[in-house]
Amino acid sequence: MNYINYKLIVGFLALGALSSSCDSYLEEENNTSISIENANNDPETFNQLVASVYERSRETSTYYTSNLYYALEDLGTDIVTRDAPITGTSDLNDYVNFNSLNYAIDVYWDNQYRIIAASNLAIDNADIIQNVPDDVKTKGIAEAKFFRAYAYFRLVENYGGVPLVLNQVSTSSTEYARSSEADVYAQILTDLQDALAGIPETVNTYGRLTKDAVRHFTSKVLLTKGYKSFGSDADFTQAAALAETVISKHQLVPSFSDLVSITNQRNSEVVFSFLFGSNSVSRGWGNSRHMLYKFRFFDYKGLSRSVKGLGPMPTPFFYSLFSEEDERAQATYARVLYATENEAPIAIGDTAIFFPKTVWTQEEIDSKEYAVINPGTYFKNDGTTPVHYPMFKKFDDPSVPFTQPDQPSQGERDMVVMRSGEAYLFAAEAYLQLENAGDAAARLNTLRSRAGITTPLVASDVTIDLILDERARELVGEVNRWMDLKRTGRLIERVLANNPHAALNKALQEKHLLRPIPQSEIDNTGGLITQNPGY
Repeated sequence: MNYINYKLIVGFLALGALSSSCDSYLEEENNTSISIENANNDPETFNQLVASVYERSRETSTYYTSNLYYALEDLGTDIVTRDAPITGTSDLNDYVNFNSLNYAIDVYWDNQYRIIAASNLAIDNADIIQNVPDDVKTKGIAEAKFFRAYAYFRLVENYGGVPLVLNQVSTSSTEYARSSEADVYAQILTDLQDALAGIPETVNTYGRLTKDAVRHFTSKVLLTKGYKSFGSDADFTQAAALAETVISKHQLVPSFSDLVSITNQRNSEVVFSFLFGSNSVSRGWGNSRHMLYKFRFFDYKGLSRSVKGLGPMPTPFFYSLFSEEDERAQATYARVLYATENEAPIAIGDTAIFFPKTVWTQEEIDSKEYAVINPGTYFKNDGTTPVHYPMFKKFDDPSVPFTQPDQPSQGERDMVVMRSGEAYLFAAEAYLQLENAGDAAARLNTLRSRAGITTPLVASDVTIDLILDERARELVGEVNRWMDLKRTGRLIERVLANNPHAALNKALQEKHLLRPIPQSEIDNTGGLITQNPGY
């Protein structure tokens, strides 16, 4: 008996075709495989296939392996570095001995092709499965094409040109050569055009894609393409127009603290989120963002072990970006940690750790019962922890129990993937590239005003570095910072200036604007997939 259970031999994936532990808004039966005869007779099979695309996209957004969470997103940038004293070396953060055998780049590659394979399966079987209503089929194919484009964008920006696999794979093959970067972009935009045509403006089930999600992501793709040799000003013009459409339909939340509040997750600003929730079956691994950028605070007196950090830490440069009036600082991280248990001489509710903005004298520090950690000492072992820094709290999920990074994180918060706050920044960046700094300043001023900043920018203030600073303040932990720096041509300069570990080793160079192709993919194709220059 034949089964829908295909495998791409080149190490891309092993796909259990109809497996699904689906999102909370897509409650489907969990199957590992179904005979093709039975599956094709049941129109619900198509919904299962589309649900699997959502599920794979969600799971690969929150979990890689215990030491690789978000490793290819913020780590090794100007605002996030490794949580260790400024000694030694690291391949991912410091770019020292970064090569094709690195596990993170292998996992990331595999994750994207898992999404692509699930998408292809839904697309190719849409006309085979019987009795699927036309509107359901059109929408499902469009959703699958969106996520295929989403995965290919991450692949092409990390690795350059990659194999374009646009149909389900049912036979063993090693014939997978790299397509050009321009061809991959062309396919991404074709898929997004189809997605925009087939996905509705509004949906009845929260968490499904809408046209504005497609517009938002297409704006990002075109903004990125505009910088490339095969891009043009037309890309920036269209990126700005799409961003403006999203802005017009998704009003900003009045305050940044309300935006990131766990009690206000589904607000007017959100364009698309991955959902998790309290159901342990539909939640999957769980949203792990509540574990971002946290040191071992529970080793200090008065603090209980409530959440485990994932490893990386913000750079001192990141903390320096916030002006005194910028309300995003207080909503993003905490300079005071209050005791959660009695541990003499500290009682519940007392200050347990304080991070002053300016250096305290030793006499001032000695006069306090609690720990005081001065700026400039975040990487200095104080006898309790080797590194320590103002605590990131933007994604806190206080009801979630303590878990180790190699265990399901159990995070219940929605993971906001797109919101109109970023659309303002897309528009500003596109306008700047079109030499329209006035409109760029206006878009930035709206965000800055929401953050409590009263002094407006004028056109002459706006530079790409200013926009990158604004993106860091507004979007830290939400979007891929490495891609932002690469897109704008600022990766090398800003990392070497602001990432203390990378600056120590000075290994970052032009070749690192692309990741190495995983050696396993090169070997499995007998060298048909070629390596990026310099690796």
